[in-house]
Amino acid sequence: MGPLRRLQEEIEKRSLHGGGWATENGQRAGIETTCYALMALNDRQAPVCDRAINLLLRTQNPDGSWPAFEGDDPEGCWVTSLSLIALRFVHAPSLTTENSIQWLLDNKGREGHWLWKWKFRTVDRQVEFDPGKYGWSWFPGTVSWVIPTAFSLIALKQSHACCRTEQVADRIQVGMEMLRDRACPGGGWNAGNGIVFSAPLKPHIDTTAIALLALTEDDGKPTSRRALDWLRQACVECSSAYSLAWSSLALLVHRDSAADLCIERLHRALYSERSTLNIETLSLAAIGINAAEGNANPFQVLV
Repeated sequence: MGPLRRLQEEIEKRSLHGGGWATENGQRAGIETTCYALMALNDRQAPVCDRAINLLLRTQNPDGSWPAFEGDDPEGCWVTSLSLIALRFVHAPSLTTENSIQWLLDNKGREGHWLWKWKFRTVDRQVEFDPGKYGWSWFPGTVSWVIPTAFSLIALKQSHACCRTEQVADRIQVGMEMLRDRACPGGGWNAGNGIVFSAPLKPHIDTTAIALLALTEDDGKPTSRRALDWLRQACVECSSAYSLAWSSLALLVHRDSAADLCIERLHRALYSERSTLNIETLSLAAIGINAAEGNANPFQVLV
């Protein structure tokens, strides 16, 4: 049995009886965790996949959004974009996306409001960014962060490929400008901003990889070029299977030759740690290995 099948069997074993997968030692399904696991098992005809799809469909809020966990208050959050990506990838039956897309279009980081734009431009200037370039937040009513912005961009771009509208195109453009504006000066992305109190922040591997997945059109442009240069170097010394999995997916999407080395290091990390890794890491590793073998990458945006 190959490493991919071993990963998938481990993921299947840890599924919840009622559908989906719990986050860490939780007792109820986490939407993020379930999305990753479902995408990792996409090529398996397994009952756990059907139960996971049903779990995601029944936890969707009436406004098209998703809560962070099964049974949460009916307020949507950042996992709405990830749920769309996952359900599209597995060709979920009965999936309707109109309300979900509109929910994403209606949401923006708090700095996108005129009052907060004024505040950041005149009073609160310790954080150096352009408030006119806003993305998406983890939860409604808070400021933009890199990872939820990247996932929202991927979801909208995948939707835009099927149904092109001016509203979607405009929102995509603003979100991409936000990512470029918040990049760290030396390449890559921190969690939110690239500079605070005039000091450049250090980039994070997983944040940088996820942002690059959303910026496939930017190949060769300075922001993406610096980020790819930084990510290649960072992967050489990285031993985290979680970070290596995200890096592999980003490098594969950008057709970067460093993807092979990254996948090799991912296999090494999995060999020594597989039994102790959480579902998120196992799932992302399986998605990365599957994509490296020439199969579909759920985060791919066709441009």
